[in-house]
Amino acid sequence: MRNVPEIFPVDIDSQLVSSQKMLHHKSLEVNRLAVRIRLKRMGGKKKPFYRIVVADNRYPRDGRFIEEIGYYNPTTKPTTFEVNTEKVQQWLSKGARPSSTVKALFDRAGLGK
Repeated sequence: MRNVPEIFPVDIDSQLVSSQKMLHHKSLEVNRLAVRIRLKRMGGKKKPFYRIVVADNRYPRDGRFIEEIGYYNPTTKPTTFEVNTEKVQQWLSKGARPSSTVKALFDRAGLGK
């Protein structure tokens, strides 16, 4: 039999403390999710418009996303910016961080934190 070090203490009280510390550590990781509110480019060549999406930071710019919350069309005069404010506030409260461009659009529309 190999000599394997014990990860958790043997007595129950300290085991509870260790498991609570682990749960606390995991909950901190959950709060730092890599969820961003960013633009997804759509449209044809030289005719861009953007969807405002909530996506994991690891997904490609125009790839998979969690939810679509609005759109932005810079080619129209004046530019078109439509967003579901309830969903924006919901995702911001969950910890999603807007990209710099989306943050500027939110500030212009009065949706900043």
